[in-house]
Amino acid sequence: MSTTRPQLQPEFVAAHKRSRMIEAMCELCAEQGYEATKIADVVRRAHVARKTLYDNFSGKEELFLAAFDTTLADAEAAVAAACEAVSGGDWEARTKAGLRTALEFVAAHPAAAKLCLVEAPAATPASAERYEAALEGFIARLREAAPPGPDRPATLAEALVGGAVWIVQRQVRRGDAADAAALLPELAEFVTSPYRSVGKR
Repeated sequence: MSTTRPQLQPEFVAAHKRSRMIEAMCELCAEQGYEATKIADVVRRAHVARKTLYDNFSGKEELFLAAFDTTLADAEAAVAAACEAVSGGDWEARTKAGLRTALEFVAAHPAAAKLCLVEAPAATPASAERYEAALEGFIARLREAAPPGPDRPATLAEALVGGAVWIVQRQVRRGDAADAAALLPELAEFVTSPYRSVGKR
C-alpha cells in the first residue's frame, strides 16, 4: 500500500523560504558585517535560488531592512505581551517584565540582535532611520509607563533608554549576547530608580 506525502501549501513554502533568507541575512551580518555580505552568500546559506531572493526582495538592502523589521516586530510583540501580563498598576513590575523579555529575546536571537543593534545604525541611511525610529518607540513606551511628575527632566526617558541600549549593544558587540539576561538587575535599577520619588513630594 503506497502512501502519498501531503502537499505543502504554496503560501507556506514561500513564507518558509522568505524566513530562511531573513535568517541567513542575520547570520551573515553577525559573522562578517553588512558590507561584506553578498547576495551570493545569502542564497547559498538559505539554500534558495537567486531568482527566489529577487522575487521577494529588490536586493541586499531591502532584505536587510526586512530582517530588521521582522526582528523588531517580534521583540516588540514579546515585550508588549510581557508588560500586559503584569496585573495591577505596578509600573516598575511592568517595566522589569518588559526588560526581562527584551534581554531574553536578545539572548535567544544573538544574530538578529547584532543585526539590529550593531549593524543597523550604520549599514545604510534607511536602516539608520529604522533604528532611530525604534529607539523613539521605546522612549515613548517608557514615557507612557512611568509615573507622572512635574519635575521630571524632558530628556530623562531618552537618556535612560539610550543608556540601556548602549549597555546591551556592548554586550552583543563583544559576542556575549547569550548572557544578556544577566544585565536585568543592573538595567532595571538604572531605568526605574530616577522615577521612584516622582509624585511623592
